[in-house]
Amino acid sequence: MTSRELAGIHHVKIPVTDLARSLHWYRRVFGLRPTLAFPDADGVVRGFAGEIPGLKPATVAFRVNPAAAEGSRGFDPVSFAVDSRDDLQGWAGHLDSLGVSHSPIVEASVGWLLIFDDPDGLTLHLYTWAEHGVDVSGRPGYGRPITDPDGWQPG
Repeated sequence: MTSRELAGIHHVKIPVTDLARSLHWYRRVFGLRPTLAFPDADGVVRGFAGEIPGLKPATVAFRVNPAAAEGSRGFDPVSFAVDSRDDLQGWAGHLDSLGVSHSPIVEASVGWLLIFDDPDGLTLHLYTWAEHGVDVSGRPGYGRPITDPDGWQPG
């Protein structure tokens, strides 16, 4: 009998408008190392995938899709994990050195968070595994514990 249990995240795919610009930006910011190119039937490469240090074995893929990139502008589909608030301070310094605008470090639902946008306006989060211990459940938009996960319904 086969297991129905997941084994992790294989890859995250990010829509972009300009493949070369995104490759340059993700290399500078995250140390992205491209590993696969995806040429279409006409031979034009309109996508690639690569490794980002710390995410292995998962990869990040990029695909030229202007409509999806525009529709995702301001949305945060993925949060990359860091260990601690001190790590976020290091990332803030790194982003500052690259001229990448970012939020201050925020007390999020469970841990701390640093927010910034990629070149297409996709909002990226760096979120700590370390928890801050502050009860933010009363703040609009923040997480609240679900006491009955099997019976819970939105609304």
